[in-house]
Amino acid sequence: MFSPLFKTIAVLAFGLSISACASGAKQSVDLKKIYDKSAQYHAPDRNPVIVIPGILGSRLVDDASGQTVWGAFRDEYADPKTEEGARLISLALDAQEQHQFGTVRPDGVLENLEVKLAGIPISIQAYAGILTTLGAGGYRDETLGLNSIDYGTDHFTCFQFDYDWRRDISYNAAQLKTFIDEKRSDIQSQYKEDYGIENAEVKFDIVAHSMGGLVTRYFLRYGDTELPEDGSAPALTWAGSEDVERAILVAPPNAGSLEAVDQLIEGFNTGRPVLPHYPPAILGTFPSVYQMLPRSRHQSVIWDGDISNPIEDVLDPSIWQKNNWGLSGNDEDTQRILANLLPDMIDPSERQALASTFQAKALKRAQQFQSAMDIPSAPPRGLDLYLVVGDSTDTPEIMSVDSQSGDISVFREGVGDKTVLRSSSLMDERIGTDWKPTLQTPIEWSSVLFVPSEHRKITSDPVFEDNVLYLLLEDPRQHRHQTP
Repeated sequence: MFSPLFKTIAVLAFGLSISACASGAKQSVDLKKIYDKSAQYHAPDRNPVIVIPGILGSRLVDDASGQTVWGAFRDEYADPKTEEGARLISLALDAQEQHQFGTVRPDGVLENLEVKLAGIPISIQAYAGILTTLGAGGYRDETLGLNSIDYGTDHFTCFQFDYDWRRDISYNAAQLKTFIDEKRSDIQSQYKEDYGIENAEVKFDIVAHSMGGLVTRYFLRYGDTELPEDGSAPALTWAGSEDVERAILVAPPNAGSLEAVDQLIEGFNTGRPVLPHYPPAILGTFPSVYQMLPRSRHQSVIWDGDISNPIEDVLDPSIWQKNNWGLSGNDEDTQRILANLLPDMIDPSERQALASTFQAKALKRAQQFQSAMDIPSAPPRGLDLYLVVGDSTDTPEIMSVDSQSGDISVFREGVGDKTVLRSSSLMDERIGTDWKPTLQTPIEWSSVLFVPSEHRKITSDPVFEDNVLYLLLEDPRQHRHQTP
């Protein structure tokens, strides 16, 4: 069984409780001592920062009931085992309704995840770590207000972009554009009050983790233009570069992840009794998960343990239907969930047909998304792309599928962060083809930093903390001084 991509946040507390007592802890860095002077510099030429979490990193709430859909597992939450909970956490199987928010909306970056263990409520730190790091650099986040940080009174430069991580990634990129425009207006008003500057030119820096890196990359390349409904490719304009000067992408699955395959087929199970199991029929309603499937050309999914017999197209709907994967499953659990999600459909065959149609469309849209993201194109002058990669942990590299039963298993592990392969973050195109001595990638990185940490621990690693503050605060931005 895989270590699920969704586990990144859900089991963080258990890892923290163990690692805090472990010997040989990494030496800490006195960030305040190193960056104190830079942190106190609050002039308008210092860019505000937007933090973008990965999948599961934003709290979801139901406006109609006030119930937490994702982000707390205490007394009241959307339990996927119940009819009501399954409907709340799932998205509509009618593709035309995917763009309708309904009553569930994002409600802040998940700085803490609340669970109940043996009847005792506990709080799991999630993205508070990265926000604490930025706080040490003088970046103030108005919505978090960590007591351990003295922000002072004259700075307000860190914003959390919360989003509905279940939805199409290009859709969330469009939401990011709206968010940036709103924050720019707020900042311009503040600059006018503090410095007397009218309509100040404002650009942002972004620090994005995991799937948040995909949202960021799509936004930089296409702005608020979503994937066209006709399946064609959007025009690559780099429209987002008008708003962003520096993007730091932390462990993004640029070439996808085998764990997306695992979760769409097996569901999401943390292995902890205090946390619920999310079956594949629920996860299969999330377009974003399909968009994180691995690239077929990298030959990471093979038949019957035969490395010379890769699945030609992982996104082929007929393969998913033939193997009864995901929403095409004919098992009792899947049929029960489909009945809950489609209560107006009495005929099971009609429900199954609609679910399979939705899955086929989601797979085709994932193919469209991957094609749009993989077009080679150098970022325009004035936009820096930095990559942070974990490369110290065995990570699923090749999956084998039993051609008779459709069962999946890990065939081989490679180098990564336990969730995302090193090669995926780099978007290494040498995978699945003839090896070359130097990196072949359609993404032009300004710089790459390797951190020996797992996916969920990279942002609290001292190496990451030190380097991210250097990039945001002290690294020269020479293009500001260049003439056209």
